[in-house]
Amino acid sequence: MTESAPLRALALVCSLKPSPAPSSSDLIARQILGELEKHGVTGDVVRVVDHDVKPGVEVDMGEGDQWPAIREQMMAADILIVSTPTWVGHMSSVAQRVLERLDGELSETDDSGRPKVTGKVAVVSVVGNEDGAHKIVADLFQGLDDIGFTIPAQGATYWNDQAMGGTDYKDLDETPEAVASTTATLAENAAHLARALTVQPYPGR
Repeated sequence: MTESAPLRALALVCSLKPSPAPSSSDLIARQILGELEKHGVTGDVVRVVDHDVKPGVEVDMGEGDQWPAIREQMMAADILIVSTPTWVGHMSSVAQRVLERLDGELSETDDSGRPKVTGKVAVVSVVGNEDGAHKIVADLFQGLDDIGFTIPAQGATYWNDQAMGGTDYKDLDETPEAVASTTATLAENAAHLARALTVQPYPGR
């Protein structure tokens, strides 16, 4: 296994704000990509709300649906990042739609009958000025695992403002050390796991 083996990542930013509005979810996703770069991983960012992603649980919901193009980028990546804000204690509606569309992968199987995303790594980032990060991470991890992604150790990073606070992550003067350290660990573990699965994939049935 070589550290120099090229890997790709795709960050799905699930902000409710369309581009080019500043977004805390976008910022932390790009910080993850910056850390992944240190481990030989290049990546792209897709702000999902900029695209017409139809509701549904199929990989293609027909005319006008722009999820298939996003899915094509995901299938070319080794690591998926799902980055979401916290709204009323839950992931954004955009993140929920991403999970629902990813459910279609259960019907897209390889010759062994496994979802084609099997062997891809998924990580999560959550930001918000209210509580809820741990529950959001748990919900996303459960869904992503069910769909076939592999979750690395310490595969989530998050930031919450103080209780009843009103500060956004993007407005901080600097990234808190605890968040920076957690993000760095996430990236190191995700790159290691993705590279390991590339060299030695899951056995077929």
